Amino acid sequence: QVQPVESGGGLVQAGGSLRLSCAASGRTFDGYAIGWFRQAPGKDRDFVAAISWSGLSTTYADSVKGRFTISRDNAKNTVFLQMNSLKPEATAVYFCSANRVYYTAIVLTTPAQYEYWGQGTQVTVSS
Repeated sequence: QVQPVESGGGLVQAGGSLRLSCAASGRTFDGYAIGWFRQAPGKDRDFVAAISWSGLSTTYADSVKGRFTISRDNAKNTVFLQMNSLKPEATAVYFCSANRVYYTAIVLTTPAQYEYWGQGTQVTVSS
């Protein structure tokens, strides 16, 4: 089974940028749709962005559209989340998730649709 492993979190000032990475451990991301979610203390795990197996389909939460970009490098078995113009409300633990799919264009947007989860990486945006 695949195990997502996140990296790239940290502390950044409001308006700054971070790039999160999600690497595949155990096996490749070939055949998997990937999603990013975030969870702030005391809150639910919220959808941020998702990408299809092929990488040709993406979707974003309204709150991050135009500022975040999800992409994947299937040759390197890595998915990226580029986060620009960060706001303090983006402070959360960011989780990468993966699920096996059988159609290359499918994107998955709810936590229940994903079977495999990483441990998360902390993103803190100071005001």
